[in-house]
Amino acid sequence: MKILLLNQCFYPDVVSTAQHTKDLALALAERGHEVTAIAGSRGYDNPELRFPARETWKGIRIIRIASLATGKSSKLRRAFNFGSFFVSCFFRLLTMPRFDVVVALTSPPLISALAALFVRIKGGRFLFWVMDLNPDEAIAAGWLRADSPVARVLESILRYSANAADKVIVLDRFMRDGMLAKGIEAGRLATIAPWSHDQEVGFDAAGRERFRETHGLAGKFVVMYSGNHSPIHPLDTILEAAQRLSSRADIAFCFVGGGSEHARVRAFAAEHGLKNVLCLPYQPLAELSSSLSAADLHLVVLGKPMAGLVHPCKIYNVMAVGVPILFVGPGESHVGDIVRRWPQLPITVIEHGDVASAVARIEKKADGEMPNEALREAAGAFAADRLLREYIDLVEIMERP
Repeated sequence: MKILLLNQCFYPDVVSTAQHTKDLALALAERGHEVTAIAGSRGYDNPELRFPARETWKGIRIIRIASLATGKSSKLRRAFNFGSFFVSCFFRLLTMPRFDVVVALTSPPLISALAALFVRIKGGRFLFWVMDLNPDEAIAAGWLRADSPVARVLESILRYSANAADKVIVLDRFMRDGMLAKGIEAGRLATIAPWSHDQEVGFDAAGRERFRETHGLAGKFVVMYSGNHSPIHPLDTILEAAQRLSSRADIAFCFVGGGSEHARVRAFAAEHGLKNVLCLPYQPLAELSSSLSAADLHLVVLGKPMAGLVHPCKIYNVMAVGVPILFVGPGESHVGDIVRRWPQLPITVIEHGDVASAVARIEKKADGEMPNEALREAAGAFAADRLLREYIDLVEIMERP
């Protein structure tokens, strides 16, 4: 089969959608399929980083297209970035041949509409991989008014994409309910969680000590947030906890990753003179085991209105490593489902604004020996080999008439 993957982020970028799309591409190529990926030529979090315009990597043909690099400091700048990629992608697709299956994600939002149009004109099957639900996410975040003309147009485009797709993949039951509420037929929906990188990520005792020594964390209880720092994952509760615990030299807060809110974390720490806060950039996948293993308590955060609109996929790698988790977000969410399914796991759930509970959990410190084997065993439900197999079966079935 000839398969096209369409997303702004792809290898060697390190953001989540790039890694999951890369995993799918490799698995499809290993099955003997001819895989092409169209992505942006700039790093998603660092637009100064440029990738080759053309590349063949492990049998995958990668086409990278230009877009603006105006940064993420405002909604308008982000819109220009997304819009320029959208336009460049439109013109690039005009020159592309037919593919048997086109897989489109949601970065930038609603790029799936181009995939739907491409398949309608040139033929083939369309698989819509919904990594987040827009414009619902933008409305919930306060970036758009639900009754605005822009929101109505974006909603129409989303429904067009979903109704045009032969199959729509959602990430959890809350996202599935959201698509059903939009009138998408249940028979065209499939729920497949974004897998952990358990083949590359696991508890690394030596890497843990090396990372902690390198960054001045040796001998401390390390509370870590690792991943995208975004307004949809508000960190206010944790930052206030860090402020309350600023006199505790034995506790350190480590924020690893990028995104528009990473600078805000640094600014908050500077404004309040917090010596217990350390900010680091995204770690290469080869070093991810070391950085994740360096924590004593991992933070997973989801904005209160975001259940079903975005998916807290960072929890899977943390579970695979076996480090206890503090979840700040709604109990009625995918993380809540995990806790209800495996109540024995060292996952604590608190609501946003409950700083006292956050402080109490952090001061409690140890949850027993690490790695926690119950977490690692539960992580098997989200292992790459299991979920990728489901995904590939679904793609290969789509070729059939």
